[in-house]
Amino acid sequence: MKASRREFIKKSLLATAGISYTLDSASSVYDITNVSNPHFATYQSKSNDAFKISIFSKHLQWLDYGEMAKVAASLGFDGVDLTVRPNGHVLPERVTEDLPKAVAAIRGAGMNVYMITTAIKSAEDPFTENILKTASSLDIRHYRMGYLFYDEKINIEENLKNFKDQLSKLALLNEKYSIQGEYQNHSGMYFGASIWDLYSVLKQINSPWIGSQYDINHATVEGASSWPIGFKLLKSHIKSIDIKDFFWTKKNSQWQVEYAPLGEGMVNFKEYFRLLKHYEINVPISVHYEYALGGAEHGASTLTISKEAVMSSMKKDLIRLKNFLAEEKLIDQTK
Repeated sequence: MKASRREFIKKSLLATAGISYTLDSASSVYDITNVSNPHFATYQSKSNDAFKISIFSKHLQWLDYGEMAKVAASLGFDGVDLTVRPNGHVLPERVTEDLPKAVAAIRGAGMNVYMITTAIKSAEDPFTENILKTASSLDIRHYRMGYLFYDEKINIEENLKNFKDQLSKLALLNEKYSIQGEYQNHSGMYFGASIWDLYSVLKQINSPWIGSQYDINHATVEGASSWPIGFKLLKSHIKSIDIKDFFWTKKNSQWQVEYAPLGEGMVNFKEYFRLLKHYEINVPISVHYEYALGGAEHGASTLTISKEAVMSSMKKDLIRLKNFLAEEKLIDQTK
């Protein structure tokens, strides 16, 4: 039976990315939603992304796309949060060629790509539009942005205005490609560390296409007891969350953050997930492994401990996370 023009377009699209094609397998994964511009091959999502758990691919950069997908699937993740940034799994300058390959490997292993992590800071960044265009064509609906910093030469109000103007332009580009940009609150001298500044800017922009990737770990670093206030303030802007744990430790007479396996640090996950349920924040999750893990915590390409030891730690954290979610009935572990 002859292949239809629609199937021929699919085959051509995948071939340009170097991905093997069969009519049976590809027809269940890709569809052309914009025939006038057949570049856009989009994945047909089979479910929503609420509480779908991805592993941050920074911690699997010792593996190629195929092995990364196999490991993530064997651990029990729903997806992979791909690094699409300098030194990431997908380099920005090769996004058109390599992102489809990485996504195909992940979906071929039975998972999905609910989000990617980028270094995008503005609509004018040289790779911004190509990354968003390619990600959108693959039906990826969330991306994490790069970090912004205050300019010490101007006052806080001027900084906030500049951030608003910068992110407003990015929101328009996100809308063009139907993909949400999400800014992570990171502790320290970053825009967004205090939550109030991020909320102020997002409220003024007032766009569904730009929001927050909320980090309870960093929020706890900045406000061990007061974080629920900032969380409540930001709640309507939260589009995704990332998960990790820490405790304070003293080294060389200096107090500093030391990351820990989930449930072994200071983060009050019980209260956090209770509030997620209370505020009906139903978003995808990215799991981060920042504690000592043979180099995987830093995105190393080679490990100093066994692959089995790394995978065992990752599995334990995932099980703990699922238990936290199940306790609040945010996921059903009986399925």
